[in-house]
Amino acid sequence: MFYDSFDKSKNDTICAMATPAGSGAIAIVRISGSLAFEIGQVLFTAKYKKFTFSSVKSHSLHYGIVKDKEEIIDDVMLSVFKGANSYTGEDSLEISCHASSYIQQQILKLIIDNGSRSAMPGEFTFRAFMNGKFDLSQAEAVADLIASDSRSSHQLAMDQMRGGYSDKIKMLRKQLVDFSSLIELELDFAEEDVEFADRVELLKVLDDLELEIQKLIDSFRVGNVMKHGIPVAIIGKPNVGKSTLLNTLLNEEKAIVSDIPGTTRDVIEDTMSIDGTLFRFIDTAGLREAQDEIESMGIKRTREKINQASIILYVFDIALASIEDIESVVTEYKKLTNDNYRSLILVANKIDNLDKIPYGFSNFVDTESIFISAKHKENIIEITNSLKRKVDANKISDTTIISNIRHYDALTKVVDSIQNIMVGFNKNVPSDLVSIDIRHALHFLGEITGEITTDEILANIFGKFCIGK
Repeated sequence: MFYDSFDKSKNDTICAMATPAGSGAIAIVRISGSLAFEIGQVLFTAKYKKFTFSSVKSHSLHYGIVKDKEEIIDDVMLSVFKGANSYTGEDSLEISCHASSYIQQQILKLIIDNGSRSAMPGEFTFRAFMNGKFDLSQAEAVADLIASDSRSSHQLAMDQMRGGYSDKIKMLRKQLVDFSSLIELELDFAEEDVEFADRVELLKVLDDLELEIQKLIDSFRVGNVMKHGIPVAIIGKPNVGKSTLLNTLLNEEKAIVSDIPGTTRDVIEDTMSIDGTLFRFIDTAGLREAQDEIESMGIKRTREKINQASIILYVFDIALASIEDIESVVTEYKKLTNDNYRSLILVANKIDNLDKIPYGFSNFVDTESIFISAKHKENIIEITNSLKRKVDANKISDTTIISNIRHYDALTKVVDSIQNIMVGFNKNVPSDLVSIDIRHALHFLGEITGEITTDEILANIFGKFCIGK
């Protein structure tokens, strides 16, 4: 791959489609590299004035045609980005043409015939990283931004791409570098047995560092659900209306609805954005003694999804359930929701079968209860309003939130290293041994921003990008 031999490939000029295949009005072809303008000068003819790349400004737009010798391929708009001012940090062009697959392929062929090559997945963003346009965590945020499908995931990616998270990591790493320099200085004067670093002060610095990093680690749960959708498990006994509720929330027939108990044998999932926050609804098999092996597998998966959910909607038939039944449910599931990240909401369904809602129900059950008719779509807005409130209550006030499992893993290793340093100080371990753990902590922090990296890390990150990015 290109990241294995960047020194050899960095002088290549690369090209790719920046828009997906398929029908549409406009398509965009990207070119980046040392020959970009030379290739552009051959292909592009401005419509109304003499055009040279040396005479136009960066970030300028020009109307003209793309020709193959004397044959006109298409009328196009050409965007010019010069050197360090471009996305990649190299001379770059974007050709906006009509989205005919023939036109796109002809333009790409002309570009390649004149000295370019096809870009690899993520190569444009990789070049931006290697040319110092942004660090590795910001590069990852580009992919997250492209994949974002809700306001919360979009905002998370934008914050990371703009460097707020990187600044935090760099600040923490600088503190550790300053800390390390004092220890390394002691090693230079080991024979004199001199201590340049006040151990009490250093332990306080380590305490503060561990606290800050732990906040980032703790934010991962919220960041992960903001990125992928907040998991909401719809559970309850068979035939209480779970699938009907899922269909009503999504406003489509996602799940099969039947009066026969046990119709849902497996987990059914789909997502929905509510006021910019993505929720992932999970319809589960009814909770009862399984009637066969397949239903038993479905119920097992239901239990797994309950453990993974941030919000549990326990649906029951209000006409059939007793207060004692519901109290036992609350007792069971409150064990799972005794932290700040999980909530239980009771959903009393089929109120259309009652003359009136039982008086004083909420006085007996100390859990939020919503009375609905999923079949007639009555009071469904109460559920969506409650979900929004739960999310607002569970957001971390600190604006720095992580959502990347690679960053989470690196930060947990940093905490382990810091704890080893503190143990070493408390046990009067020699400075040369303590410095090993300091270097480990610096290494893992550096992996997040790309100050320290490997081909394996780069392959994992950029290999997931689309070709035009």
